[in-house]
Parts: sequence; structure tokens; C-alpha cells
Amino acid sequence: MVYRGKQHGGNGRLNMEKAKNYVITTPEELHERIRGGSNIILIDTLPGEQFDKRHLPGARNACVFEVTFPDRVKEMVADKNQEIVLYGSSEKSMDAFTAAEKVLRLGYQKVYALKGGIAAWQEAGYPFEGVHVQEVEIPEDRLRIEDGTYKVNTDESIIEWTGRNPNTKHYGTLRLSKGEITVKEGIIGGSFEIDMESIKNTDLEGDELEPVLISHLKSDDFFFVKIFPKASFKIKTATPVKEPSFSAPNFKVKGTLELRGIKKGITFPATVNSLPDGGATVEAHFDVDRTRWGVIYGSSRFFEHLGMHLVFDLISIQLRIVVKGREGVKKVTL
Repeated sequence: MVYRGKQHGGNGRLNMEKAKNYVITTPEELHERIRGGSNIILIDTLPGEQFDKRHLPGARNACVFEVTFPDRVKEMVADKNQEIVLYGSSEKSMDAFTAAEKVLRLGYQKVYALKGGIAAWQEAGYPFEGVHVQEVEIPEDRLRIEDGTYKVNTDESIIEWTGRNPNTKHYGTLRLSKGEITVKEGIIGGSFEIDMESIKNTDLEGDELEPVLISHLKSDDFFFVKIFPKASFKIKTATPVKEPSFSAPNFKVKGTLELRGIKKGITFPATVNSLPDGGATVEAHFDVDRTRWGVIYGSSRFFEHLGMHLVFDLISIQLRIVVKGREGVKKVTL
């Protein structure tokens, strides 16, 4: 199952280009200047591993994604009047334009950005240098799901929670005891078991009040762990958003959370990405109203004259689930 990724750039970027003081140059113009022996410094703004694979002839490398980028440029170019041409991946990527803005802020006067980057240079038929100039790596812009069952890595998966009252907040963690994600003919499902005995508090760690808080959370006032040691979540649907990307929520997840023996539906956005071992990560951040599951302690919707015992109804959840790759599958991209 394949989902097409978001296309970056567009009219918004073109408007930004007009507002800057760097100059946009084309592959044809740059190639002619290189052939003519023009005194320019060409800087590849991509990560080092991409630069090693292939780069424009004579280019140097300073990755714009690294915090040391300004220092690298200053090491390469001492003269602020030196002509500098920066290039990146393609017209979909803001790498060269972001780099040009940074270089201008360093005080350089003659700054150029190559329109279309490496992709445009290749399309024009111009040569490259590097160790794998023929093995063109296409940037991944799709979410691909292979059929199968993927087990949750419970050691690397974690649920972080935050509860609040008018005076302060408390936060901590919960662990998954087991879980899996299933994919069949493009339909995503899955189920997860939460170990309520594993609840921990982080902000009071080492304080004498820490065990008091944990005991209270495990009591019948909150999660009644003695009677309900496990909670569970079952996915009903997981739908890709329109134009999904990798750095923003790309799925809408609907499912059923069972807590204290009560089942209620919840919906939340999730960001899914692949791992090199063929597994994947699922990240999600959302709030749940605890009172829907009968956790009403300190809620002014159910009690009066609470005073210092007032507790806000919403609990914030930060979820990270890591699933293992299946045997025989080299890569899974969700």
C-alpha cells in the first residue's frame, strides 16, 4: 500500500525567493561559469553521506542541517566578497535557500542559490563527482505499508503522562506489556496492552512524596490497579492524512481504550516513520478526559468544595511505540 508524500516548495517559496538578497542561478548559467573558469566557491548543503555519493564537480560540503554550518562556511571562505554558490537536493527542498539566508547573515555579499539543485543539474545532463554517481538515490516521499504482523518492542516503547492541578503538575511513565500492529491489504489494525503496575512518577523522583503519589494513582481514587492491573488499546482505523509528510502527523488513529474496565473510543493524530532495521516508530501527543473512564477524583464536575484536592480532568499523553521488522522484509515504511 503506497501513499504519496507532500510536495514541498511551491508558490509560497517563490515569494520568499523574491524577498531575499541572494541571486537564483540556473544549471545552465552555473555550468557556463564553471567551464569559463569563474572564481566561485561551490558549496553542497546536503549531509556528508549524500555529498560522498555524488556532488557537482569541485564542490565542497557544508551540511545546512548541522549547527556547525556557519563555522564550516567561514573556514572555507575567508573573503566576504567571494562569490559563493550553494545548492541542495531539488526544487522541492528548501536546503539551498535556507543556506543562502544563513550565509548572507554571516556578512557575505555575493551569494547565489542553484535553482532545482542536484535534480535540475542531472536533468540538464551535466556531470557529477563522487563514489556512486550512477546510483541516484531518490528521496523517500511515500508512506509504504507491507502486509504482515509487527511486534511491539516493549523495551523501547514508552507512554509518558502529565497530570495537572491549579498549583503544579506531575508527570511520569507507563510501559507496554505487549502489542502488535497488523497490516492486511492496506488495512491497519493493532492492539496494545498497558501494564498499569508499571506507573512511575518522574518529577518527584527521590522525594519522600513520590511513593505517596504512586500509591494514590494506583488506588481506587484513580486507576484502581489492584482490580484493573492492565489497560488496553485496540486500533479501529488508521487513516493517512492528505499529503502526508514524515515530520508532522501523517495518520489519524481511531480506536478503543479500555481503562478500569470501561471501554471508550478515542481519536488522535500520529506520526509514523520507518527504521533502518525494517521496523517503525509511532509518535503521538494528545489529551484524554480521564473522567470518561470513571477516574473522577478531584473533578469539579463531580464534587464540590474540593479546595486543594482539585485535579484537572485532562491528562496529556506522549506516546512512542517502536515495532520490530518482520523476518524476510528488508524495509517497512509506514
